[in-house]
Amino acid sequence: MESGSVTTPFGRRPMTLGMLASQLVSRDIEDGKSIDKWKLYRALCEARPLIGVTDRALAVMSALLSFYPKDELSETNGLVVFPSNAQLSLRSHGMTEQTIRRHLAILVQAGLIVRKDSPNGKRYVRRGSTGAIDDAFGFSLAPLLARADELEELAAQVVAERLQLRRLRERLTLCRRDVTKLIEAALEEGASGNWEMVTTHFRALVTAIPRTPTVLEVTTALGEIEMLRQEIVNQLEMQLKSKDISGNPFQNDRHIQNSKPESISEFEPANEQRQGENSEPGQLVPKTAMTRQKRDGYGKPNSGATTTGEGGQNSSSATGKMKAFPLALVLQACPEIIPYGSGGAISNWRDLMAAAVVVRSMLGVSPDAYQQACEILGAENAATVIACILERAGHINSAGGYLRDLTRRAEKGEFAIGPMIMSLARANGNSVRRAG
Repeated sequence: MESGSVTTPFGRRPMTLGMLASQLVSRDIEDGKSIDKWKLYRALCEARPLIGVTDRALAVMSALLSFYPKDELSETNGLVVFPSNAQLSLRSHGMTEQTIRRHLAILVQAGLIVRKDSPNGKRYVRRGSTGAIDDAFGFSLAPLLARADELEELAAQVVAERLQLRRLRERLTLCRRDVTKLIEAALEEGASGNWEMVTTHFRALVTAIPRTPTVLEVTTALGEIEMLRQEIVNQLEMQLKSKDISGNPFQNDRHIQNSKPESISEFEPANEQRQGENSEPGQLVPKTAMTRQKRDGYGKPNSGATTTGEGGQNSSSATGKMKAFPLALVLQACPEIIPYGSGGAISNWRDLMAAAVVVRSMLGVSPDAYQQACEILGAENAATVIACILERAGHINSAGGYLRDLTRRAEKGEFAIGPMIMSLARANGNSVRRAG
């Protein structure tokens, strides 16, 4: 500022620590520092969301800058402007004087200008005999010049966030289109699955997006919808692969012979079966999951001991996946999952696994947690556990954390599905006998 003393406001306006801080900041201007006032004003407009000033306050700031005689703000040319409210009103598109005073107070409070009031509160200039300005009373633009670097950084941050938001919204639009068209294709082609439930879940995700979302809100919505898209793709891909395998007997035979844990193929059965044994096809695990399985050490069988759970259910440490319980017994113990099957019914393991994918998303279980459960427990048993969690959803705080905990315990040989199934069956009043 031009003087080293602190200036206080005229009349009833109180002095605040914020005003004092603005005056102290305005003294820390580097020698010879200057900046184009309109370039700085554009940065100020960009940074407005982070500064907390209104657009009308910026209009008043533009009017103040228009009264500065030079294009370059610098201490050499002086930094005080002294227009009357009537003059400010003319350059603020006819804004009333009362409104101007209110927005001037906002600019002062934001630390962008400092009042330099005269003894009587009027704004004027005192010139010397040569016509040069000796002293001026009005509004000092020194804080604006002192904070020029900060304002430009804030403006760059806002521009970057706006660009990020625009790109995220583009991705969200594409993802929504993908999900819509994939569901339409599944319905037109008659693919198995509870597509009505998937559509309802998709609409709920879209409806939850605010009209003017933030970066965080768009990121969250995008993650959920991308997760749903991947689940739909996995389910359709599994059905297409099953059709390809079952449609060619020679290809089916060759696939069974090559599905060893040590082999890296595009897909592998998610549950163990004896060669030549007739059973329903299990859920297929994508190649990426198989690669991760080998990297983490799950793909190599160990010779650890196994423990036997209730009902003859075998739980192994890292030796292999558990044997699946009879589907009828699972549905007797967990009837809540039946409406999520294709057409509101579950007639085979494929229907149960498709229903588990929908329920998994509803329960908030991440794809990674469910994929890991499929790798450790087997696809049928992972779907069974999801059915059990749905049955007890009102008593479980975090379904995802619960599934991860069961998966870790199963990997160590400390968890068997048998007691869980039998307990739920008894709770539902079903009379079952142990499978042996």
